[in-house]
Amino acid sequence: MDKLESIAHRIRHLRLAQHFGRVQSIRGGLIRVEGLNGRASIGDRVMISLQESGVAGEIVGLAPRHAEVLPEGHLEGLSVGAEVELLFAPTISPCDAWIGRIIDPLGQPLDGRALPQGIEPRPFRCEAPPAVGRKRLGARLPTGFAVFDTLLPLVAGQRIGLFAGSGVGKSTLLSGLARGVQADVVVIAMIGERGRELREFVDKTLGPEGMARAVIVTATSDRSPLIRRRCAWAAMAVAEHFRDQGKHVLLLADSITRFAEAHREIALAAGEPPSYRGFPPSVSNLVMALAERAGPGLEGGGDITGIFSVLVAGSDMEEPVADILRGTLDGHVVLERSIAERGRFPAIDVVRSVSRSLPDAASADENGLLARARAALGSYAESELMIRAGLYAPGSDPRLDEAVKLYPQLDDFVTRRSESVQQSFMELSDALRVPARTRAGVRSA
Repeated sequence: MDKLESIAHRIRHLRLAQHFGRVQSIRGGLIRVEGLNGRASIGDRVMISLQESGVAGEIVGLAPRHAEVLPEGHLEGLSVGAEVELLFAPTISPCDAWIGRIIDPLGQPLDGRALPQGIEPRPFRCEAPPAVGRKRLGARLPTGFAVFDTLLPLVAGQRIGLFAGSGVGKSTLLSGLARGVQADVVVIAMIGERGRELREFVDKTLGPEGMARAVIVTATSDRSPLIRRRCAWAAMAVAEHFRDQGKHVLLLADSITRFAEAHREIALAAGEPPSYRGFPPSVSNLVMALAERAGPGLEGGGDITGIFSVLVAGSDMEEPVADILRGTLDGHVVLERSIAERGRFPAIDVVRSVSRSLPDAASADENGLLARARAALGSYAESELMIRAGLYAPGSDPRLDEAVKLYPQLDDFVTRRSESVQQSFMELSDALRVPARTRAGVRSA
């Protein structure tokens, strides 16, 4: 990008006039501002003057005589009559120089180095590409994990959900996918993560190889809900920038639950009534609108392959955010705590997971292998308690007999890393061969 052209573009977009209002009242975390109503809109940012500095905020409500502002920071020192400047709707201006960088949800660098800005500013919220003009799902993507290359395939433009509780290996799996999935650019949204986890994720979990093609957008858990919510929108806008260049983008959003929780705080403060489990009615459309912006692009353009993580307490798949996403995405992967506790990584419950890219993503022979593997895992899961209790009697059910014999190999197969899709299917075929001298129930312990 030409630096002079970028500077000229920014000069052309300078505001010729500034608009100011005054703080009218401060109640329950909301600031009422008078004097901006003729020009302000919902979603506009403002800058509120404090005694020694300022704090930004966002307009979340409008009335005939005042605007309601939710601040992005602390309000110590704020008084009635303080000056408020209208900054209008925020935008973000990604460019190719952002690859390998860490930014905040407003497009500012967090790694201590200057960050170039792109020529064209993008809104944080925009419409998804027209449904009629979008491409179909693309080719199968190697992931580096045997289970994803076979039983749960990921294809270009697909959107899947990663449903997991805390401490079951979700971040490790996401970093493995960030390194292993074939993509031109990887955009990672770290929404509401603990501050110490950012450096650990970048240096240790993701590593220099993964960071070399990644853009990380992060808002730690101590930031205001306005910033945490904007983190997901910023990451999507960055992904759309590269998609519009014809590139294949892998978008990892961790987590959509914290995105929805941040919106809940904002909506309740703005007066929206809570509904199911405290979430406001608008959260459903908010989550679905974000997910729809990912996926296949228009004909001749790029794609955004999206992996959205969801925190589920106690593996409750009926939790509101999980329920919304499960019906919107093209598949879901469930990480089970009991599997993680016995040391298996990734702790994927294959029986409860599904990829809607099948059967199209596999050949007839491959689909036959997948069907047989799923049938064996499903039969074992149905009778697992009986098997572990020692109540299983070999010979009573031929299908269960085969499932018990196959289970050790299939369980081991799920843990394997993948060199190629073809190699993974060869290993799956080997795992489906019943050992000649396997005692029934050997895996029951």
